[in-house]
Amino acid sequence: MDSGPALVSILRQGSTLIASVHTALDDTQLTRFQRDLIEQIGVRRSRGVIIDVAALDVLDSFGLRTLRDIAEMARLRGATTVIVGIQPDVALAMVELGLGTGAVRTALDLEEGLAYLNGTATAVDPAAPTWR
Repeated sequence: MDSGPALVSILRQGSTLIASVHTALDDTQLTRFQRDLIEQIGVRRSRGVIIDVAALDVLDSFGLRTLRDIAEMARLRGATTVIVGIQPDVALAMVELGLGTGAVRTALDLEEGLAYLNGTATAVDPAAPTWR
């Protein structure tokens, strides 16, 4: 029986897990993604986690809170998390609604996220001022 296309893929690159969200997830799917990713951090002994949300054109408050929770759980398991690929419209809506990523680092795309985790670039520091 075919269960359809994967909603999320979790791949390993060195000591980093790359979790790509391919489509919008409902609350149950988000909770399962959270559980699966946190489990994989221990199984794969990962030091970094990238969550790629580039395919999402919407991110509600539960989804954002789940991503923040994943990052905190990953931190407690010894891994640094970077969220990459936030679309411009999603970023605009997040700002308008007063939602943020909390202490979770963000980067423009997968390449920048990997560079940050490898120590060759900086991701956006959520505590840094947004103006200069």
